Formats: sequence, structure tokens, C-alpha cells
Amino acid sequence: MLLVGNLGLWGAQISQEEDIKTVLRLKTWAVVGLGNNPERAAFGVSKLLQNKGHRIVPVYPRAETVHGEVGYKTLSEIPFEIDVVDCFVNSNLVGKVVDEAISIGAKAVWLQLDVIDLEAVDRAKAAGLLTVMDRCPAIEYQKNG
Repeated sequence: MLLVGNLGLWGAQISQEEDIKTVLRLKTWAVVGLGNNPERAAFGVSKLLQNKGHRIVPVYPRAETVHGEVGYKTLSEIPFEIDVVDCFVNSNLVGKVVDEAISIGAKAVWLQLDVIDLEAVDRAKAAGLLTVMDRCPAIEYQKNG
């Protein structure tokens, strides 16, 4: 098992390569922080996820339709199962999002680059979710195909 992450910065390996590959195979991704601003990273990454065959579900306070997909204000409003909760929020807000992901029965949480909350990741792991932190699926797709 190959572990990846910034060992020097975080003092521990924070993502397992096998977990990253497994999460990338999951199909339905709620993208928290996804609105219609094309200059935000969530906009481009979610489009790449769509192009790779994933269903994206925008989660944003304005519940905007993005890339043709209906948006929701919160994870709990989504009326179908979510595989991955992709977190484009500040580190100080991500713990609440991870707790919501656990409560809706998501299979995985993905904390984007520079989104760090070790305690939230520990809670997700304890609940049986796959976790990826401080990574970007667009970069991982470039590396893993």
C-alpha cells in the first residue's frame, strides 16, 4: 500500500494511493462549494469529473444549477444516494460538511487541496468512509488516468 501526502507538513501520510483510486471509481459526487463562478476551482474540477463519467451534484447556498445539474443548499436536501462528498470549503468549515457526509451515508469524503481537518477525517474513517485530504481529483486523474 503506497501512502501519499505531505509528510513534512502534516507529520503523517494523509492519503492512501489505493483509496484515491477507489474513490475516483465512485460515480455520484456532491461538490460542496460549487456555484456558477467559472473562476473558482470547483467549477473546472466538477466539469472534469463530468467528462470522466461522474454525476456531479452542486451543493451551494444559492442551490444553483451548474453544468446542467440541479443544485441543492445542503447535502441533506439531496433526494438520492451520494458516493463522494467533494469539499471545496475552508478548512475551518469542512468539519461540519464531513459530519453531514457521514449522516447522509456517503461512501467517501474528498477534501480538496489546502482543505485540512485531521479530526474530521478521523471521524469519517471511524464511520467507515474512505477519505482523501489535501488532494485534487483533476491532478489525480492526470497521474492515474
